[in-house]
Amino acid sequence: MRIEGMDYNTQREKLALPEYGREIQRMIDYAITLPTKEERQKCAETIVLTMERMVPSVKQSPDYKHKLWDHLALMSEFKLDIDWPYDTSEARKISTKPQSIAYPTNQIPARHYGNMMFEVFEKLKSMPEGPQRDELARITANQMKRCLVQWSHGSTDNEKVASDLAQLTDGVIQLNLSKFKFEKITLRDFPERKRKKK
Repeated sequence: MRIEGMDYNTQREKLALPEYGREIQRMIDYAITLPTKEERQKCAETIVLTMERMVPSVKQSPDYKHKLWDHLALMSEFKLDIDWPYDTSEARKISTKPQSIAYPTNQIPARHYGNMMFEVFEKLKSMPEGPQRDELARITANQMKRCLVQWSHGSTDNEKVASDLAQLTDGVIQLNLSKFKFEKITLRDFPERKRKKK
């Protein structure tokens, strides 16, 4: 809906760096139109000071002055003819989006244990017998039980953990439940998950 005389942000041109707002953009557009280099230079310095005051968190970075001048160059689309105090040739990198990271698509048979646990299962299969493998098996079994408790995935009894561990390590790790002691795990050990209201 368009109402005569009303100026909506959705109808205005897109801002290069919206965190500085439309007024800073207007100042920069005005600075570009100034006739002499001295006037443009003075105006640009004032704009950078204003930007610094508007976004005080920028001062946390060690080279914040350089960053502000890079932002000015970007917002002016490099049209501002002044003596730049810093090299702004790298400023275009700020506005380029990073490449998206590929999402892992490997399928795991028991997703409630998580992808990292399957890496541990593979390690257990290839480890030689000894105290190191026994310790890793102990830590793994306790973590598996935590996963079952946390995700409320059916039975959380010790037999389920021992059975899953034997199956997922191709029978290499066999827990002797008469000797093996699990750590005490309670629901209070986990942050409470918020349930969605219907």
